[in-house]
Amino acid sequence: MDDLGRLTYLVLLLIAIGGFLLIELRAQPGRALRLAAAWAMIFLGVVAVAGMWGDIRRTLIPDARMAGSNRIEVPLGDDGHFHLTAQVNGANVRFIVDTGASTIALSERDARRVGIDPDQLGFIGQARTANGMIDTATVTLEQVRIGAFEDSNVQALVLRSNLDLSLLGMSYLSRFARVSIEGELLILER
Repeated sequence: MDDLGRLTYLVLLLIAIGGFLLIELRAQPGRALRLAAAWAMIFLGVVAVAGMWGDIRRTLIPDARMAGSNRIEVPLGDDGHFHLTAQVNGANVRFIVDTGASTIALSERDARRVGIDPDQLGFIGQARTANGMIDTATVTLEQVRIGAFEDSNVQALVLRSNLDLSLLGMSYLSRFARVSIEGELLILER
């Protein structure tokens, strides 16, 4: 459905720009051709960026990588935090590694992405955060995978808050034999 909306938007944009260029072509052909060339270059640039977005994103926001069979290296982000992407119930979730968090904590948005409906949860717990007290619901994640490491039936919380980020806390980090920071790398080893 999103693809149909995008396609409709692009077709309408093309009609609007094309109509403008046709009108200009009649009045001032040289100027209209320069405008057409400029719009074509802009369009090609947007298509190129959209096509390469995955590579650009990986360059701008580096992610964890396997360094051997039992070691994951997570680079420090520009914001001073360690971020990594884990597969949770088959969906990619971007986490901030947070040694101050006691458990895995999912935002409501990420909970929906992994197949958990926050509207069906009982938010009976509470957690103290930097932004004050928030309501929590306990859930069990069927599968969490980071690189080659996979865990089943992992306890987590869903947070009812305005924050739109998920945290990878100590209950999960404790599954690793070694968690250390070496320079600008977080090292996770099993």
